[in-house]
Amino acid sequence: MKHSNKNTKFKHNIAIIPGDGIGPEVISASLKVIKKALKIENVYIKEKQYPWGSNYFKKYNQMMPKNGLDKLKQHDAIFFGAVGDKNIDDDITLWGLRLEICQNLDQFANIRPSKYIEGIDTPLNINIAKNIDWIIVRENSEGEYAGSGGIIHKNLPLEVGSELAIFTREGCRRIHEYAFKLALSRPRKNLTLITKSNAQRHGMKLWDKIFYEVKEKYPTVKVNKLLVDAATAVMVNSPEKLDVVVATNLHADILSDLASALTGSLGIGATANISTNKNFPSMFEPIHGSAFDIVGKNIANPIGAIWSGVLMLKHLGEHKAADRIYNAIKIYAKNKGPFTPDLGGKAKTEDVVNKLLSILD
Repeated sequence: MKHSNKNTKFKHNIAIIPGDGIGPEVISASLKVIKKALKIENVYIKEKQYPWGSNYFKKYNQMMPKNGLDKLKQHDAIFFGAVGDKNIDDDITLWGLRLEICQNLDQFANIRPSKYIEGIDTPLNINIAKNIDWIIVRENSEGEYAGSGGIIHKNLPLEVGSELAIFTREGCRRIHEYAFKLALSRPRKNLTLITKSNAQRHGMKLWDKIFYEVKEKYPTVKVNKLLVDAATAVMVNSPEKLDVVVATNLHADILSDLASALTGSLGIGATANISTNKNFPSMFEPIHGSAFDIVGKNIANPIGAIWSGVLMLKHLGEHKAADRIYNAIKIYAKNKGPFTPDLGGKAKTEDVVNKLLSILD
C-alpha cells in the first residue's frame, strides 16, 4: 500500500511495538539501519509506534488495548522489541502481548535462522561452527504453548495444575507444509523432523504421522527424524547434518536458543512470526528477552533486531535493502565489530549502529 505525506511516498506501513526492557533500545537502533538501507533504494516506510507492554499494564491493567489487534491489522508488518518485567509475572506479560498477537493474527510459522558469521566467536571449534547454516521452523500457534489447562483446588493441599499440549491435524499439516516448501527452496533440500514421540505417544505421534503424509508431496526433499534430546547433540557435534528443522512450539523455542548461543550470542538471534493470511500482518522480533540487567546501559546488542528487520524487509519484497543490511553485518563481523559485551567486546549499542551505517554508505 502507498501513503503520502507532503512529498514523501511511503511504500510500507509498519507497526512498531518497542515493548519492555531493552526492546525500545534495540528497535530504535535497528530502525536507523533499516531506514538507511531502504533510502538507498528510494523506499520509505510509514511508522506507527504503539506504547504497549509492561508500563502500559501498570497503568491500565492490560498489556494492550482491547482494540489493539484491529489497529495492528491496518499495517503491513509488525516490528516488535521484547516483553517482560521483573515486577509482573511472566505469563501475564507474554500472554497479554506477544502470544495474544501471534495466536489471534494466526502467525503460525515462527522462522528462526541461525548461521555462523565469520568474525564472531562461538563456543565451538571454528571448523565445526562454520557448518552452521540452519533455519528452525517452529509451530507457533498450538503444541505445548496452546494455553490449554488450568488449576483446580487452588491454594488447597490437593491443588493441581494441568498444561495440555494440543496437536491438531490442520495445525501439524500447515507447519510441515511450510517447512517442506522452505526446504525445497534451499540448495540442500534437507528437512529434519524433531519429535519426542517415543515418550509422548499421542499428540506427538500425530505430529510425526502428518509429517510423513505431507512428505509424499515433496519427493525431492531428503528427510530425517531426530528425538529432541538427540538433536541437541547433533547441533553441537555435527551441525552439517542439519539444514531446515521443523519442531513443536516448545522444542523449537529451546533449540533456537541453543542455536543462537552456538553462533555467538542470544543477542544476534532473529525471528519472523509469519501469517499466510494476507489480511493479517506478520511480526518480526529478536529472540532475546527484555534483559533487565542491562536496561539503559547502552550495551544491548542490536544485531538480533537488525537481522529481524532483514527478515521483515524480505517478507515485504525489499530484497535489495535486506541483502544490503545482511552484507553489512558480515563485513562488520569480519572486521571484528566493534562488538557489544555479549560478543566479548566493550562497544555501545550506538557504536554498532554507527559502524553499520558507515558500511552502508
